[in-house]
Amino acid sequence: MSGQEYSLLFKINSPADMKGLSVQELKTLSHEVREYMVDVISKVGGHFGAGLGTVELAVALHYVFNTPEDKIVWDVGHQAYPHKILTGRRDKLHTIRQFNGISGFLKRSESEYDVFGAGHASTALSAALGIATARDYDEKDYKVVAIIGDGAMTGGMAYEAMNNAGLLKKNIIVVLNDNRMSIAPNVWAISNYFNEIIASKHFNKFKSNVWELTGKLDTFGDRIRKITARLEGGIKSIITPGMLFEALGFRYFGPFNGHNIPQLVKMFTEVKDLSGPILIHTITQKGKGYTPAENDGQNLHGVTPFDKITGIAVKKKDAPPAFTKIFGNALVEIAKKNSKVIGITAAMPDGTGLNILQKEMPDRFYDVGIAEQHAVTFAAGMATEGYTPVAAIYSTFLQRAFDQLIHDVAIQKLPVVFVLDRGGLVGADGPTHHGTFDLAYLRLIPGMVIMAPKDEQELRDMLYTATEYRKGPIALRYPRGNAIGIPLRDTFEKIEIGKAEVVRRGGDVALLAIGNMVMHSLKAADILQQNGILAEVVNARFVKPLDEEMLRDIAGRFTHVITVEDNTIVGGFGSAVSEYFMQNRFNNVNLYMHGIPDRFIDHGKPSELHEQIGIDPEGIARIVAAHFSDKKSQKEKAVKLVSK
Repeated sequence: MSGQEYSLLFKINSPADMKGLSVQELKTLSHEVREYMVDVISKVGGHFGAGLGTVELAVALHYVFNTPEDKIVWDVGHQAYPHKILTGRRDKLHTIRQFNGISGFLKRSESEYDVFGAGHASTALSAALGIATARDYDEKDYKVVAIIGDGAMTGGMAYEAMNNAGLLKKNIIVVLNDNRMSIAPNVWAISNYFNEIIASKHFNKFKSNVWELTGKLDTFGDRIRKITARLEGGIKSIITPGMLFEALGFRYFGPFNGHNIPQLVKMFTEVKDLSGPILIHTITQKGKGYTPAENDGQNLHGVTPFDKITGIAVKKKDAPPAFTKIFGNALVEIAKKNSKVIGITAAMPDGTGLNILQKEMPDRFYDVGIAEQHAVTFAAGMATEGYTPVAAIYSTFLQRAFDQLIHDVAIQKLPVVFVLDRGGLVGADGPTHHGTFDLAYLRLIPGMVIMAPKDEQELRDMLYTATEYRKGPIALRYPRGNAIGIPLRDTFEKIEIGKAEVVRRGGDVALLAIGNMVMHSLKAADILQQNGILAEVVNARFVKPLDEEMLRDIAGRFTHVITVEDNTIVGGFGSAVSEYFMQNRFNNVNLYMHGIPDRFIDHGKPSELHEQIGIDPEGIARIVAAHFSDKKSQKEKAVKLVSK
């Protein structure tokens, strides 16, 4: 994109280029960063609203602090697009979240300015405190700043870090980026007046001098100290919401207008040399400066390409509904018939499809915030009283509640239903969001039933089966994206637990597939047939328990067996099948486990990533042909040797 329409932005190739700008020029730069984001993201898509709200924060932080020597830690990456633009990645923004492009999140290998990789919320404070502690060991004096959104403050990890920071009293600055819409401008005006006094160097120098002097005055000095503390604390307790942070050991300043560049620059300059933990509370507007995003911050949080003028997404060709929507509608149907079914999510009602239940039956819906651990144990508590909680959580986010899965649910054999959206490779969000470990981490939990549907009808039936299952925890996972497009029944059918189905007969090689890999395997079988190899395709349905009757039958009829999954092959579905064959001494079976290799997969469209690692239909066919041909040639060589 040409820089001719921007007077300043294309002169800024690193934060060092900002140092000579005036505060008025910083306003211009902020406007241009925002315009550039709208220009680029409207064409390529990406996380949008949160970044529009942090433009002035990013500009002021890089202006005041000496980055990258000073460390700025962003929580998640949704809010860090302006940071990327200002730190040498402006010209690559059009590649964001695309195959071989820059990441949509912070990534240490991408830039020295990305201090800590961020994909899940509520981590910035812990990371920043760790960095500050390491700094003190090394006897260095750089600044450490963490930026965390108010949504991430619903996560318990943030408070654990704040409590520890207050105890350690490390020099650390936390910026609370609060994009609530309810704070009125007149509140800012009053609080800013007092906070500028409290933050000023003169006030703090005076306070330090008074503190040292009164320390020598015995009882009278203690009385003066108490009055001084009450004066400052009393002002803050009346006009600010900062008492909680003060109680945790932070000095609180705010709330400030997070879009007022002169004020931000002044505030960061005043506090950066203060000692101990500091919290600066800024009020920002999600989608700031772009009217459609200001009016609809939720839907324009993460976007596909859209019309720059209207904010309306570019219309795609008619496609089947997403698996997420299929689940959401099915849960409402089930909940209307079963009064014990409850929906629970961790800050992702739209992303998981539970917004449909929220709208239709709000009294049966709970959003607990970014608190997956709490969500799981909350569900466990409901299950003890005879309810059927359906905890809908992204596969990658449920990892955060692994302890609760075992200790609070599985040990007690509680019938909690776990619905894992975004199973497998999710695409543009990359390794922090790929759901590539769930089959493995769930499989090792005793008593856990694990299902994965091949299509949308099977998803509906599996959900119904799960809500009727009372023997313990049960999980079903499905991929991101559109369903297959098959006609749906109005009714539900219960699936026998641990029962697979043969979806295509063949005589040369058996493909045992799970979830969306069933359809890929069927297409692979078509390719193989054209090359003279007849593949049998089995829809495993269950990773745990396995269909042992099916496996014995397969072992009796085939010597060549391939498992296919969009999960890591380490401990996943293929591992389960391998363990069964080994433990039952089916030594005649030549098994090959095909899935996601033992490494983190970068971002890109799912189709691109499937092709890259060979779990697309063509890749599966190549693996099968190579495995089958190799084993067949080995067998033929052995026969010839014996005959000689």
